[in-house]
Amino acid sequence: MPAFLIDTDPARLDLDLVHRFLSEQSNWARGIPRATLARAIAHSLCFGGYLEGTQIAFARVVSDCATFAYLADVFVLPEHRGRGYARRLLASVMDHSELQGLRRFSLATSDAHGLYAGFGFAAPRRPQSLMERYEPDIYQK
Repeated sequence: MPAFLIDTDPARLDLDLVHRFLSEQSNWARGIPRATLARAIAHSLCFGGYLEGTQIAFARVVSDCATFAYLADVFVLPEHRGRGYARRLLASVMDHSELQGLRRFSLATSDAHGLYAGFGFAAPRRPQSLMERYEPDIYQK
């Protein structure tokens, strides 16, 4: 099996690849402007997954590194799915030293509940205490 490496070096990220996937293939960030994504990456802890030096996976965490974190933009390119790369990427995220001892770690998913449940994520215990402003088509405007 080829070597799959994960790191958090922002200089190593293939922004073209990440932007292309999120803006064209994702169901949550379709149409995201490149400048918006670049700003999000600059203010996040990002994880790149690399197979033989080529990026095939990505995850981004927004956090104060003390009390909360939000996991976003997780993907493995379609041609590399089903080989355990997403689990390895998430294990790296969850094991990261800056993301330990958090009171709340949240995410949103429409189709990967089983994957995230394996890392301790569950439906909110007190959904009545959560609120949001959600504009799903903001990048289409």
